[in-house]
Amino acid sequence: MPRTKHSVASHRRKKKIMKQAKGYTGGRGKLFRTAREAVGRALAYSYRDRRTRKRDFRRLWIARINAAARLNGLSYSRFISGLRKSDIEINRKVLAELAVNDADGFSKLAEIAKDSL
Repeated sequence: MPRTKHSVASHRRKKKIMKQAKGYTGGRGKLFRTAREAVGRALAYSYRDRRTRKRDFRRLWIARINAAARLNGLSYSRFISGLRKSDIEINRKVLAELAVNDADGFSKLAEIAKDSL
């Protein structure tokens, strides 16, 4: 049985890792072992932070809605509760956008929320 060599496969694996590590500083972008560690860590962080980003944006939207609601004499929870009771289904992303860019529209929503409480 002939002896098999894995040089093509191992070169391909190394090339793949080094391509992912392109742009890293120092040995992380030049040396295979440190590049492999850095790429593995980077992939783990990016996987984790794709989920964290969703939480962070939701927190930001809620903070903006709360600030705008308080300018209209409501707390965040009472504002959301009023919208739910009046059957207005607008997600927090759009509400936050309204709070920042369209204060008049947001204040109309706040009035509707107040009336339904």
